[in-house]
Amino acid sequence: MTTAATARPRAFAIWFKDLDRWNPGSFVQSDWRWPKEFIKPLSVALKARRLEVSVDQADFSAIPLITIRFDGEMEPRSSKATTDIKGKLFLARAGDVVYSKIDVRNGAIGIVPESLPVVAVTNEFPVYEVRNDIALPMYIKLLFRTEFFRRTINSMISGASGRKRVQPSQLVDVEVPLPPLSVQHAIVDYWKSTKTQITDAENLLVNLKQRVNDYLHSLTVMEPCVRKALALSWDKLESWDVKSSRAAAFKLANPTFKPLSEYAEEATELVRPKLEPEKDWPVYGVNNKDGVFFSGYQKGADFNATYKRIRKDWFFHNPTRSSVGSLGIVSEVPEDAITSPEYQVWRIHNGLLHGFATVMITTEYFIKLIQFNRVGAVKERLYVSNLLSIPIPEIPEEFQRAVAEERGKALTAIAEARIKVAEAAIEVEAMILGTKISGNSLLAQLVEQVTVNHLWKIRK
Repeated sequence: MTTAATARPRAFAIWFKDLDRWNPGSFVQSDWRWPKEFIKPLSVALKARRLEVSVDQADFSAIPLITIRFDGEMEPRSSKATTDIKGKLFLARAGDVVYSKIDVRNGAIGIVPESLPVVAVTNEFPVYEVRNDIALPMYIKLLFRTEFFRRTINSMISGASGRKRVQPSQLVDVEVPLPPLSVQHAIVDYWKSTKTQITDAENLLVNLKQRVNDYLHSLTVMEPCVRKALALSWDKLESWDVKSSRAAAFKLANPTFKPLSEYAEEATELVRPKLEPEKDWPVYGVNNKDGVFFSGYQKGADFNATYKRIRKDWFFHNPTRSSVGSLGIVSEVPEDAITSPEYQVWRIHNGLLHGFATVMITTEYFIKLIQFNRVGAVKERLYVSNLLSIPIPEIPEEFQRAVAEERGKALTAIAEARIKVAEAAIEVEAMILGTKISGNSLLAQLVEQVTVNHLWKIRK
């Protein structure tokens, strides 16, 4: 069924001066620009918001002080950062535009998310309300991510080297495409539909992790992990502290469990990059969001320590952040891939499938076991020896294989969704800038219809 929103008109009216050629396909198949009626300064869509709040009166637990990452996303600053705040603070609300005067050229500009109803910023972060009768906040956000906008911002920085700023008057004077709201809706809806595909694919992994988590809990007596008081014989304790007590009680409550050392072993291979000073070494890191990730190349001459080799299907973790999930498996990496000497590297040698182990080590169940198997008084760490001492239940190979296969399907779905989003990002940027529009594109068809209808109304 064809709807009014997606139907492609068989005929339309438009001025000859807006056509490259006198044929029906010239409107959508040639490079074009938005009609001049749609090109306006940002000041038309943005209104400065100046809601001051005293630093002394600011409640940062209720109204967080935020910063903006280079990808345009916003996050609360640490409580330590708030102690050094001087001068005035200003409030911003969900849907407002906020940018960093210094780092906007690197992409530090975005929209306050719905998850942060009210936030505070310093004087270095101008705040603007989006005029909803002129623009959609999400359309403005997409506009900010275009290369055109980045290049424009980089051309107007001023100030001493290292502290160059983009002033508010410069930002709002930038001329941008502000087509009718119907056109903006078409672009935003198209972008959201592609992003939803990634969310749906990622939820496959989330659901799988929860299923594994529930299964592990069903095999385990977890009471020692939550009990407020414990009674144990001294000979069962490795050290006299609460963590060791809980670890010992857990082992006693689950006597059939085997230590992870039955299935895995340390895999430390030291490398001295400095011995090859001109070589570009691929360095990898790990976090609780992406697992193992590529962090960049580094010249051998720039290393001042011995690093560790990593290989496909090995695992490594951050010993100080393993308790929040900074563990992961190594995927395809170059032969000379390395990681920090601080990270703990290990590998599976028997009894566990890599795909299952990858899911298991990031479950709430396993993270809880990590938390009371760490060592250290002030800064607790999980070394490989501590990790390998963690007892786990025997998992039937049939269940492991099912989990590994399901994980593989989820990873394929995520990869495919990311390709589609990357393609959509290129298309959305071209559409926003009014260039390189393919008549075969669904988005082009949507924008074509609403744009032609709008031009017909204002020009007839």
